[in-house]
Amino acid sequence: MLIFVIEDEPLQLRAAERMIAECVPGAGIQTFSNAEDALTAITEEDAVPDIVFSDIEMPGLSGLELAVKLKTVVPNTRIIFVTAYSRYALDAYRIHAQGYIMKPLTTEAIREELNAVPVSAAPEPDKLQVCCFGHFEVFWQGEPVIFKRKQTKELLAILIDREGAACTAEEIIPALWENETDMPAAGQRLRNLISDLKNTLQGIGMEGLLIRKRRQIAIRKDLVDCDYYRMLEGRIEDVNAYCGAYMIDYSWAELTAGKLYFRQK
Repeated sequence: MLIFVIEDEPLQLRAAERMIAECVPGAGIQTFSNAEDALTAITEEDAVPDIVFSDIEMPGLSGLELAVKLKTVVPNTRIIFVTAYSRYALDAYRIHAQGYIMKPLTTEAIREELNAVPVSAAPEPDKLQVCCFGHFEVFWQGEPVIFKRKQTKELLAILIDREGAACTAEEIIPALWENETDMPAAGQRLRNLISDLKNTLQGIGMEGLLIRKRRQIAIRKDLVDCDYYRMLEGRIEDVNAYCGAYMIDYSWAELTAGKLYFRQK
């Protein structure tokens, strides 16, 4: 387990590090005096924390602002705020923080919050792992799936977004090529993408994911382990992980993002 501790007061930072180490023996702990350095460690050094303990009021990037960024960059990271001010509790709730500790920090409070932090379920090894929150990403057995064409990956994103419902070419083409008027040519390009997607899935032994029948195409939802699907099922950790960013690479995904926004209101 990797834990980040962010606190701009040096004495409090060292005390927090000591108490967390006592509560979680063997955990890797990295300390930061500001949120910017913690964010840099994540985005540039590939250090992905399981849990972040963060002060809220800090010079520069505040703890709340950091939390919003983390929800996009590392949505599975759990955030626990440590602050001397109760007035931020509502804001912390709105951005789905997993904990809120009032200073002075104690080992008892740390243990209580850690016991309450939900643990993400391990990916199911026989399913395609898909991340829809933030950028659309696809993994097989922990490794990213490589697509030869960007639009092959986008085609899969459309099918994931449809939650297993069958799609026709007339539905898919406007999403892939918004201003397309030559439908026969677009239909041929779509057939090429479907063939490419089929070959990509065959390469990882997941050819059974695609369903093609009567000029329609769909995916088997039961073969996908997806944060979006888990959120729709009401899994609290995935509800908390969603911060408004859904398949941000694709303009057509804004419709679903809007539905999710009103779902959380």
